[in-house]
Amino acid sequence: MSHFMDEFIARAKTDKKTIVLPEGNDERILIAAEEVLRQGIADVVILGNPEEIKASGHDLTGATIIDPETDPKNDEYAALLYELRKKKGMTEEEAAALVRERIYHAIMMVKTGAVDGMVGGANCATTKILSPALRVIKTAPGAPMVSSYFIMDVPDCELGDNGLFLFADCALEVQPTSEKLAHIANMTGASYTKVFKQEPRIALLSHSSYGSAKNDDANKVVEAMNYIRENYPSLNADGELQLDAAIVPEIGAQKAPESAIAGKANVLIFPDIDAANIGYKLVQRLGKAKAYGPVLQGLAAPVNDLSRGCSPEDIVGVVAITCVQAQTM
Repeated sequence: MSHFMDEFIARAKTDKKTIVLPEGNDERILIAAEEVLRQGIADVVILGNPEEIKASGHDLTGATIIDPETDPKNDEYAALLYELRKKKGMTEEEAAALVRERIYHAIMMVKTGAVDGMVGGANCATTKILSPALRVIKTAPGAPMVSSYFIMDVPDCELGDNGLFLFADCALEVQPTSEKLAHIANMTGASYTKVFKQEPRIALLSHSSYGSAKNDDANKVVEAMNYIRENYPSLNADGELQLDAAIVPEIGAQKAPESAIAGKANVLIFPDIDAANIGYKLVQRLGKAKAYGPVLQGLAAPVNDLSRGCSPEDIVGVVAITCVQAQTM
C-alpha cells in the first residue's frame, strides 16, 4: 500500500463505518473483506450464499453475511423501493424482484441507513452500480449532478502532489457540456480538499493551450473555464491547457507563463470520457500507477464502483476511501 493509502486506512479506523460488499460470489471481494476485517478498517456486510461464502476458506470472523434472496428485510425494502419508483412506473412485483438482486439489495441497505456505504462492480459494468444508486439514493442536496473521479497514485513521480492526482470524469459523463465540465471541476476540487486536506490545483485539459488550436472541442473547454470564472470564481482552476503544460513545470512556464496552475496541476479534468478513460488506463498500465475508483461524487450517500480489472488490494483501498467519504458526509 502507498503512503497515502496508509493514511486513508488510519483515518477509516478512527471512526469505523459499515460497508456492504454485494459481490460475495467474487473471490477478490472475499480476499479483500478478510483483509479489511483483519486490519479493522471497517465493519463488513457481505451479500451472497452464506454456505458458499463460509466454504470459501476465508477468515471472515466478524462479517455479517446476508442472503439477499431470503433477507427478512426484503418486504420493507420492496415497499420502500416501490414508493420511490411507482411514479416512474415500477410495480410492486418488480420492486419485490429487484430487492432480491445483490446490487439493488445493497443500495436499499445504504438508503435505509443499515450500512454507511457500498463498494461493488468487480464483476459488472458501472451502469449496473450507478443506475440503482441514482434512482434510489439520488443526488446530494445542492449537488448539480453526479460525476466520478479516480485517485491516481504514480510511483517515483514528482509531478502533481508527488505523484498523486485526481482524474475526472473517467466513468460517467460521456460528452459533458461546458457547463457540466465546470461542475465536474468544482466537485472534483471539493473532493480533493476532503480527501487530501490540501488545496486543489485544477487543470481543464484539451489538445490546445490558451487558444493554440481553434475548434469546437477546444472551445468547449474555453467556455467551461468562462463558466467557472462566473459561477465558481474562487475555484483554483485554469484552462484550456494541454497535458504537458498542466503538469510539467518547464512546459507550463513556457506555454502559460501567467498561470498559477500550469505545471503544477494535481486535479486533471478531461474534456470527455474517451480522453479520461484512455488517460487513466495509460497511466495505470504504462506508468504502473495505482488507480482507485471510480469514486462517485454528488450522491447523497457513498456508493463506489470498482473497475472489473481490480485486485483485492484495490478493493481494500476503495473500501477505505468509502469510509473516509462517509465520515465527511
